Amino acid sequence: MGDTRQLRIGVVTETFPPEINGVANTMRHLVGGLSRLGHHVLLVRPRQAADRGRRAPRGTFLVPGLPIPGYRGLRFGLPVYWRLRHLWLRLRPDVIYVATEGPLGHAALNAALRSEIPVVTGFHTQFHQYSRHYGLGLLTRPIVNSLKHFHNRSDATLVPTRTLRSQLDASGFHNVHVFSRGVDTELFNPSRRCDALRRNWGCPDEGMVALYVGRIAAEKNIDLALRAMRALIERRDKVRCVLVGDGPERARLERAHPDCLFVGAKTGEDLARHYASGDLFVFPSLTETFGNVVTEAMASGVAVTAFDEAAAHEHVRVGENGWLVPSGDGDAFVATALSAASDRERLKRMGNAARSTAEALGWHRVIEGLEERLSDLALWRNAGKSSGLALEQGAAEASSNGV
Repeated sequence: MGDTRQLRIGVVTETFPPEINGVANTMRHLVGGLSRLGHHVLLVRPRQAADRGRRAPRGTFLVPGLPIPGYRGLRFGLPVYWRLRHLWLRLRPDVIYVATEGPLGHAALNAALRSEIPVVTGFHTQFHQYSRHYGLGLLTRPIVNSLKHFHNRSDATLVPTRTLRSQLDASGFHNVHVFSRGVDTELFNPSRRCDALRRNWGCPDEGMVALYVGRIAAEKNIDLALRAMRALIERRDKVRCVLVGDGPERARLERAHPDCLFVGAKTGEDLARHYASGDLFVFPSLTETFGNVVTEAMASGVAVTAFDEAAAHEHVRVGENGWLVPSGDGDAFVATALSAASDRERLKRMGNAARSTAEALGWHRVIEGLEERLSDLALWRNAGKSSGLALEQGAAEASSNGV
C-alpha cells in the first residue's frame, strides 16, 4: 500500500456476485482488492435470493431490491436514502464509490452529498446505447442528460477506457478519469483447455470451436454473432459453435439455431474451461463500456474477433493477437470471422500472443491505481483543498500507467 493511509471506503452497487455480469465481476475484484490492501470496505448492495436465511458477510449491508424486468436473477436496489444517512452517520466513510446509476445509486449519491462525504461515481453500463435495442431510441438523449446530471454531481467519474473518457468529456461530463479493468490470469488460463469438454460439444480432434461468452440479449448484438457462426458452419469444415451465457433471447435463438450449442451461464473454473476450450472468440457487441469477456478470452489463449471498441480497442492488435473490425460493419465482421477460421495454425499463434498480452493486465496494479485516486480525494477533503489538482495529477499518472 506504500504511503497510502488506511481508509474506510463505502462501496455502493446494485449488482454483486453471485450475479453474473461485468459490473458484478468488477465489484468483486474492487472490494476484494481494496480489502487486501488493508482498507475497511463497507459494501452496500441489494438483498439477493442467495441471502435468504443467511447473515450478511461482515462489512456488507443489505438493502431491499426488486427484480429487473427481462433480466432474470438481477435486481435493482430501492432508494433507501435515510438508511444510508444513518449508516454513514454511524460508520462514516472517508470516501464513497457509487458504482451504479439505479435508484440505490441515486440515493447513495444524494446521501453522500448531504453528509459531505467525498464521492466518486462509476460509469459501468452504457444505458443510453441499450435503449436503442429495446425500441426506446427516442429516449437516448434524455438518458444521456440524466446520466450527465448524476455523474456531474460527484467529485469524479471513473470509466474503464481512455476512449470512453474522451466521449464523455465531449458530451459535457466533468472530472472523468480512467479506472481500467484487470483480468484473473490464474483462473483464465490456456492450461484449462479440456479435450473431454470439446468432445462433449461434438468437436473432432482436428476441429475448431467458435465461442461466444456473454448475455444472450439484443444489446449484445447477438444476432450478428449467430450470423457469423452460421457462416462458419456453412463454409468451414469441422466447426462447432458454442454460446455461453443466459438472457432474454436465449430460448428464441436456441430454437432458431439448433446446430449451435447454447450451454447456459457458467462461473469459476467451469467458465474458465469453456473459454480455454475454444479456438476463436466471436464478440460483436457495440454497447460495452469495457467488455471483461474480451480480456478473459485473451487470458485463456483464445484469439478474438471484435469490433474496434472498448477492451478490444485497448488490447487487440490486428494480425498479432486478434482481429478488429470497423464499428458497426456487420458484413466485415462475418468476413473477418471466416478469414480468422481459415488457418488453424495462425489461430493458435495468435491465441498464444493474446495470452502474453493478458499477462500484463493483472487486477493488483489496477486496484492500486484506484486506491490512489480514492486516497487523493479523501485527503483533499480533509485538507480543505481543491479536488481538481489531486485528481488531475492522478489522472495524468493513470493514463501513463493504463490505470
